[in-house]
Amino acid sequence: MEELVIKIFGEGKDLNVYQMSARAFVIYIIALVLIRISGRRTFGKKSAFDNTIAIILGAILSRAVVGASDFVPTVVCCLVLVLLHRLLAIISLHSESFARLLRGESMVLFENEKLNDENMKLGLISKNDLMGDVRSKANINSLTSVDQVYLETSGEISVVGKKPHK
Repeated sequence: MEELVIKIFGEGKDLNVYQMSARAFVIYIIALVLIRISGRRTFGKKSAFDNTIAIILGAILSRAVVGASDFVPTVVCCLVLVLLHRLLAIISLHSESFARLLRGESMVLFENEKLNDENMKLGLISKNDLMGDVRSKANINSLTSVDQVYLETSGEISVVGKKPHK
């Protein structure tokens, strides 16, 4: 049985196309399971906290596909990272200060009819970038119709339009 497994999946770095393909197939299934364990937010929130786990999983799991690292320890390492990610997400649900530490806070870029130049510099957002996002997100071509603009923790711009007067 062991010889069959070695024939199908290979050993070490000297893998043929079929062995790498078999490894890739198995790693794909394992990655799907790991992502399900990690939670839906991993790819939904698009925060640095959530993107980090996706990048690290890809980097580490690729080592198992190409034979650069032993298969089982690589998968176990990824499982530990996914469980850590999930634990940190659960802790952040119960602690707002921990959540801020982990994810950061939204920044006000425009409010009270004024640009917040300091936050725009911190967020590396130019006025042209801000206006482009206002146009694409709110379908507004001028800040006169805007109450607030935020740079969210995900890097997205959100626009709050002015409430119509009654």
